[in-house]
Amino acid sequence: MKEVIEVIAKALVDDPAQVKVEETVDGDTTIFTLSVAESDMGKVIGKSGKIAKAIRSIIKSASIRAEKKVVLEIK
Repeated sequence: MKEVIEVIAKALVDDPAQVKVEETVDGDTTIFTLSVAESDMGKVIGKSGKIAKAIRSIIKSASIRAEKKVVLEIK
């Protein structure tokens, strides 16, 4: 799933070299933290958070299939 988040984020931003995804496991939950350049933050979040919600929906559907609980945080 980490790779999926990276591919989506790199397609959205102007500076793909600044895209970083960190994975942390906390019990039965996997937390992915997405970091992008400050100038690209609006492109990843979108108007009213629509793009962020769409990314989270994709991750949620993949996590259901893998039977895991996944959370995406955007820094």
